[in-house]
Amino acid sequence: MTSLEPTPALSQPAKADAFRQMHAGGAVPLVLVNVWDAASARLVEKAGARAIATSSSAISWSLGFPDGSHVPPGLAFDALRRITAATTVPVTADIEAGYAGADGAFDDGLLRQAVTAVLEAGAVGVNIEDSGGTSLTAVDEQARRISLVRGIAAESGVRLFINARTDTYLSGQSGDSAFEETVERARGYLAAGADGIFVPGVTDLHILHELSRRIPAPLNALAGVGSASVGELHDAGVRRVSIGGNAAKAAYATVSRVAAEILGDGNWSELAGSPSHAEMDALFSGEAGSPGVPSA
Repeated sequence: MTSLEPTPALSQPAKADAFRQMHAGGAVPLVLVNVWDAASARLVEKAGARAIATSSSAISWSLGFPDGSHVPPGLAFDALRRITAATTVPVTADIEAGYAGADGAFDDGLLRQAVTAVLEAGAVGVNIEDSGGTSLTAVDEQARRISLVRGIAAESGVRLFINARTDTYLSGQSGDSAFEETVERARGYLAAGADGIFVPGVTDLHILHELSRRIPAPLNALAGVGSASVGELHDAGVRRVSIGGNAAKAAYATVSRVAAEILGDGNWSELAGSPSHAEMDALFSGEAGSPGVPSA
């Protein structure tokens, strides 16, 4: 197996503190382009990212598994180690529901293993969601799990940023009931030690604004085609914007178009604009600004 040694510009605790400050507000929110492997991480960093987030769905697809806690945790954490080794900016990891089983068979020991693996990989944040089973986890139980994550991180000396994801809107709820349950869950998760709240499935700026007013922590929104602009999201109170698996889907759409064209009429035009072989190698060559990930 390839040995990947990170060469960070900052220590892990310093990266954790810097990442935390990125949520403090300002002229623009923290925008995260989610990645799934070392090359996507390097390209996103090269584009000017202040921090990098992984996408659990994208990592799962890249390894041959559907989204939804189906990928073996060891494979997911191996991908995370490669990502953190390939970049110098703070990395936050999507750990789904903690890779610790569904509600009826949730294992605290497995959650501890997952958080420990994240910290050992060099990441400084996690997303953890409350939809690990067939329905939303009870608020008190999810808060207990978040408290456990906070305790494990404290033992490590790293101020891990816990972004608590609630899937109230993705679960099919809507209207006032979804809004009030989201606020209730957010407050319970924050009391347990979460640092930010992620509410995917909401694109309405009015709802986002009201959530930002009622939730006393940085609000994370999921964006994509058809979403409001970054500026509009910021004005609505959103402090963190991520795109989930959308970058991976765009990359795979390119593969599909290239293959269809070449296998169809034998035209090579879809390859136009691709980086050169030398440019791709330079991402990992140890040149200025590159962490110099060694080859196999």
